[in-house]
Amino acid sequence: MNSPEIKEFIRENSHLFWYIPEDKKEEISSDYLVETILNYGDINAVKKLFTLLGIKNVTKIFFDSINISERRKNNFHELTINYFTLFFKRHAF
Repeated sequence: MNSPEIKEFIRENSHLFWYIPEDKKEEISSDYLVETILNYGDINAVKKLFTLLGIKNVTKIFFDSINISERRKNNFHELTINYFTLFFKRHAF
């Protein structure tokens, strides 16, 4: 269950989840939220994601997602994987 702050964040970035029915958007998982914001969000959305979930938690979700399987890894753009791998190694460890 998402907190009210996360639900508000999802509403603010609703355009990134255009293919999810309106009544289901607030129920998305943290994994999917991180994947979508890192791939398609702007810098302000990424910063707010770090504030809401914590940079350590976002880092864990990101690395778990790209290491779990090739299929899950392919959900991220190649440039996104490269950038955030370097970013998290420098700022989250």
